[in-house]
Amino acid sequence: MFTLEKIQAAHQKTKTGADFPQFIADIKAMGVTRYDVYVINGMAIYFGDDDYTVESPPAYESLLIEENSSATDLKEALKIHQQGETDYQTFCRQAADAGVEKWITDLNAMTVTYLDMAGHELVVENIPTVK
Repeated sequence: MFTLEKIQAAHQKTKTGADFPQFIADIKAMGVTRYDVYVINGMAIYFGDDDYTVESPPAYESLLIEENSSATDLKEALKIHQQGETDYQTFCRQAADAGVEKWITDLNAMTVTYLDMAGHELVVENIPTVK
């Protein structure tokens, strides 16, 4: 089964959004089926089979999540992040500014769903497969 250390090692290889599909392939191979990231501080919960979970500590100082969410602002932040123009920390700040409370990455459906503070879906994206 996966450990936080193995997940973090895979994440270290992820420099920009362009590297994300490989990260997903790596942790899926470890047995991760889903993970939730909380934008406020970067804490993540990783889920596997048989109710197995691993929780990471906060990754950074708390951010202020904008109460008024904007799918348009989030889509722009995603676009430039996926093109490799921003690092993870910058993307998290931009997500907070767009009102994202958390995102849920479903490794079975191969989607990432971004939710605002009210739990409304702002954006659902398909995860590209690694070539």
